[in-house]
Amino acid sequence: MEVKDNSNTELLKKLGVSPFQQRLPWLGGDLQTLRDTFRKDNLPKDIGEPIKVSVPSLPNSSDCEGYLLAFLDRPSRLERIRGLVLMLHGLGGSSRRSGLRRMAYSLTVAGFAVLRVNLRGSDPCRHLVSGTYAANCNTDLGPVVIRARKLCEELSKNHLTSKSRLPLLGAGISLGGTILLNACLDKRLTSKNDEPLLDGLICASSPLDLAACSRSIEKPRNLLYQKWLLQRLVRQTLSDPFGIKPDELRYLKDTQKKIGPSNTIRDFDSFITAPRWGYKNVDDYYLKASPLQNILNNPICLPPTLFLQAEDDPWVPAKGAKDLKESIYNKKTQPIEVLLTSHGGHNGFHGETGCWGDELVQNWFKGLGY
Repeated sequence: MEVKDNSNTELLKKLGVSPFQQRLPWLGGDLQTLRDTFRKDNLPKDIGEPIKVSVPSLPNSSDCEGYLLAFLDRPSRLERIRGLVLMLHGLGGSSRRSGLRRMAYSLTVAGFAVLRVNLRGSDPCRHLVSGTYAANCNTDLGPVVIRARKLCEELSKNHLTSKSRLPLLGAGISLGGTILLNACLDKRLTSKNDEPLLDGLICASSPLDLAACSRSIEKPRNLLYQKWLLQRLVRQTLSDPFGIKPDELRYLKDTQKKIGPSNTIRDFDSFITAPRWGYKNVDDYYLKASPLQNILNNPICLPPTLFLQAEDDPWVPAKGAKDLKESIYNKKTQPIEVLLTSHGGHNGFHGETGCWGDELVQNWFKGLGY
């Protein structure tokens, strides 16, 4: 059943944001998705303060603990701070990707501090920790959230704030949003008072059903996307200075020789991601690390959350967001909002006056009262 309501219009009006309109020449889901690859924004020099976060070894590993590397961007207006935004990149990405940096810069201009986290195995922290990340890597996210909460305390002492406790917010791009959702749904990571892990969360183009996303990226039209992602994932995994198991190495070397239609993200998850994170197989991983059903069953576990999804996203099917929107529309009591746009691609949303998605994120966080 298709949801027919005016929630998009009402939400955008409340936030003071106009409906999304594509900007020439970035028309259609593919060009919206690829815009940041073809065109670089004129962003200020990256002066983020490096912060190391100690994390344990992988569940199926005898390696010692290592470190994730994050970068703290302080707000442009140093006299006041609204909150700290914990920001996670997507599959094959890092804190240095232009789209993520642009969103972070937009938030600092609005008075937020931003902690850009590099997940296990991403380039900036490849030399600091073994292994690779997964859609559910809560043993890594737990220490990250603890460190972020301490940063909130430190920032509140050095900046003026109207809150007794500086809020910790989350912004996840693509798989980064999935990771944050899984962390928020994990009761082991919540506070003793059973409060939400975060005070607010935005998920932009985030997979809610991993199996559906795997099938989508394997479509013939997405061959170049899958090849690009696999090249990055294989390169990051092979460059692990802590070593790779022989069977993993054989798979990675064979894949690296010729990435073609027969090589898939599902294969990578089957050989690398699922066994490293303690799952029986890739189907077990996709089932247990997909947050959609857990959200539908228990949405009150989440903080106020905004899902942003384009219907022409070539990577992530919109069905998951539509199912979620239908569920919360019928209940009308949950702290969840779903914003579906006809266009925007995969974390594109490049509008007539710049990146519409960045404006939306900024205004939604401010709309929470921070």
